[in-house]
Amino acid sequence: MLDRRFVAENIDIVAANCALRGASADVARFAELDRMRRQFQADVDKLNQEAGQVSRSIGKAADEAEREARKAEGRRLREEIAAIEAKSAEVIAEADAILKSIPNLTHPSAPVGGEDAAVEIRHGVTTPPTFSFPPLDHVALGEKLRLFDFEAGARVAGHGFYFLTGDGVLLELALQRYAVDLLMREGFTVMTTPDLARDTILEGTGFMPRGPETQIYSITDSDLSLVATAEITLGGAFHERIFDSAELPLALCGISHCFRTEAGAHGRATRGLYRVHQFTKVEMFAFTLPEQSEAMHQRLLDLECRLFDGLGIPYRVIDTASGDLGGPAYRKFDLEAWMPGRGAAGEWGEVTSTSNCTDYQARRLGIRFKRPGEKGTTFAHTLNGTAIAISRAIIAILENHQQADGSVRVPAPLVTWMGKDVIEPPGTVTT
Repeated sequence: MLDRRFVAENIDIVAANCALRGASADVARFAELDRMRRQFQADVDKLNQEAGQVSRSIGKAADEAEREARKAEGRRLREEIAAIEAKSAEVIAEADAILKSIPNLTHPSAPVGGEDAAVEIRHGVTTPPTFSFPPLDHVALGEKLRLFDFEAGARVAGHGFYFLTGDGVLLELALQRYAVDLLMREGFTVMTTPDLARDTILEGTGFMPRGPETQIYSITDSDLSLVATAEITLGGAFHERIFDSAELPLALCGISHCFRTEAGAHGRATRGLYRVHQFTKVEMFAFTLPEQSEAMHQRLLDLECRLFDGLGIPYRVIDTASGDLGGPAYRKFDLEAWMPGRGAAGEWGEVTSTSNCTDYQARRLGIRFKRPGEKGTTFAHTLNGTAIAISRAIIAILENHQQADGSVRVPAPLVTWMGKDVIEPPGTVTT
């Protein structure tokens, strides 16, 4: 979240940014409530001072009547303090709810508008393929190659779940190893993370764990929810941490399952693996000093591009528009892969994103750093970026590397872990 004082003292700037982001937070009401909070606090401080004076004077009373009168005055002051504190608690609760709904500020270079206002800023080294045959989508390819089983997934857990089978399993494991090996060479610390997190941690990273609009699966009768991304657990792992400035930047790589309700999702994009309720993801997460975060953001984007260039996947990079950023992001880049099986002639589909959240998440999670020789602490900056979202990477590989006979070429970096350079239907005899 944003700094409370900054919001109260910059109503016009914050309100204009909310409009830019499509957020409906009542910034003027927050400022009014914050003024009331400060006045209540001043009143309580004044009354506490008076109550202290009265308490100290009781022993100096001239007689019993004066002593009882001073005791009564003390009780009156305490009751008045309690009444003001109760009102203050209501004001603080309302103000905090508004503050949590206010999105991060927006990078001045981010495009303004909704999803359609996004701007292409980069393309990959691979161009979209041309086929001498009608290309299949990943669902048809997966059926021929027996890579996944949606019917079994639906029987076990419902629509949107699936089994990976045979070479589909090897492809997932190869993609994980490919991403992890590259990131470890780049100095990232690799971690596996819990599939569950406390709701306070989800809220700290900017996710809504409960309520009618949530995309989160929550555990009944507990304060736990299934995580939608390792961003939640990697950020939460350092809840209330105070770093020495020399420890930053800290770059982490997390492997986790991701669970999303995808409530309201519909249309062609729900077919197959593109929009599912569970998938595996390798996630990048970084803690930085404020002056390091923009460079780190570019670094995360460059790593995403290297991963997909290495897989021979055509893609474009999108500078996400203000209205499509989501609450925590200051700026976000999406990498969209070319998917020949989408639509009549192929379409771009998002496969990764990377966001600079500045100190928005760190304020909620209490993550700070201390510089040598300086008093106090400062909030760190946090950034996240998808290395490989397995399900969507599989789509891009199958559809771009398919061959006329229905087989699929294995990208060169994955051959070692796959143990083959072509995925063919089970039982195929290679000559």
